Amino acid sequence: MTISLNRRQVMTTALAAGAAMSLPSGAAATGPSLNDLARQSGRRFGSCVGTGRPGTLTGTFADPAYRDLLVAECGLLVAENEMKWGALRPSADLFSFDRAEILLNFAKEKGLAFRGHTLLWHHVKWLPAWLNSHDFGADPVKGVEKMLTDHVAMVAGSYKNRITSWDVVNEAVDADTGLMRETAFTRHVPAETVLDITFHKAREVLPQGQLVYNDYMSWEPGHAKHRDGVLRLLEGFRKRGTPVDALGVQSHIMVIDGGPRYEEAAWKRFIDEVVGMGYGLLITEFDVNDKGLPGDIVARDQGVADYARAYLDMMLSYKQTGDVLAWGMVDKYSWLQGFTPRTDKKPQRCCPYDENFQPKPLREAIAASLRGAVTRG
Repeated sequence: MTISLNRRQVMTTALAAGAAMSLPSGAAATGPSLNDLARQSGRRFGSCVGTGRPGTLTGTFADPAYRDLLVAECGLLVAENEMKWGALRPSADLFSFDRAEILLNFAKEKGLAFRGHTLLWHHVKWLPAWLNSHDFGADPVKGVEKMLTDHVAMVAGSYKNRITSWDVVNEAVDADTGLMRETAFTRHVPAETVLDITFHKAREVLPQGQLVYNDYMSWEPGHAKHRDGVLRLLEGFRKRGTPVDALGVQSHIMVIDGGPRYEEAAWKRFIDEVVGMGYGLLITEFDVNDKGLPGDIVARDQGVADYARAYLDMMLSYKQTGDVLAWGMVDKYSWLQGFTPRTDKKPQRCCPYDENFQPKPLREAIAASLRGAVTRG
C-alpha cells in the first residue's frame, strides 16, 4: 500500500497477524531473559527484525520460531530496513508503510517497545535512486528543507505515540576520511545544515523523544579517522544547539586475524569525550564478525564470547549507556552471512543463538555483561 505525502492511513492486512508460534524444543535459554537482566540496571535488551522483500514475508519475521524468540528474550524491537527511505518512499510523493506496520503491530500485540531506524541515512548508496536525480525546484535550498521536514513529520509524526527513540541520522561521516558524506541534499545545502534541519524537525515532532545520531565507528584498529570525524560532528551539534540526545554506537565488532584485536585505550578516550559533551549512549546494532577466528566451532564460539564480553563490559561500565540491541538473534539470519562471508566459506557464528535456535556462549557473555552492568544514571 502506498499513500500520498499529505495523507496517512493505517494498514490492515492478514500478514500482520503472522502464524502460530513454535520455538524449537529446548531452544529457549534457562533463567532470566536478556531483557530481564538488562532491566536490573535500568536498560532494555532488544533486536532488529525484518519482513524481507517488499510484498512478501521472507525475512526473520516470517519464521514463527524467530518471532517466539524475540518475545522470549527482548523488550524492544527495531526494524531492520522497513523504516529506511528506500523502503518507505517509492517516489518523492508517496510513502509505503505496509512493511513497517506489520512489525509495529506485532510489537504492540506482544507488549514490546519499538525504536525508529532511521529518519535519514545520509549515505548516497542507501538513499532511493529517484532522489539522486530529483529536481528540488526553483529554490533548491527551500526544496531540500521541505523534503526533509515533510519526511520527518510524516514518519516520526505517524508513530509519535508508539516510537519515542529514533536514530534520526545514520552514518553521515565517511569512515575512510572522517569528513561529512555528500548526497543529493548537499548539492544545495551543507551537510551539517541537512543534519540540523532533520534533528530540529524531529524535536518539533517529538519534544520529549530521544534523538540519536547513529554510526559504526568501532574499537578495532583502522577506525581513528572515523572516530575523530564523529567527535567533530558531535562537537558541532553542541556548538550549533542541534537537539541530539545520544550517540548510537552500532557495535558491529570484528575479531581481526593477527595483530592487536582492539584499541582499548583509544576507544575509551573516544567514549569519554562523547559522554563528556553530555551525550547518552546506546548500543544499537550489536553482533560479532568472527572472520579472524578458526573454523572449529567450539573454539570460535568461545572466541566470539570472550571478545563480546570484553567489549560489552567496557560499554556497560558507563552509566550513560542505555538500551542494548542485537542486530539479529540467530546466526542463519544475520546480514553478515552475505555481506562479509568467511574465507573458509563456513557460516558466521555472530549472534546469540545458532541456526537451530540453541543458545551459544555469546548469549551467556551478553547475559554476564548485563548482570555486571553499572546502574544507569
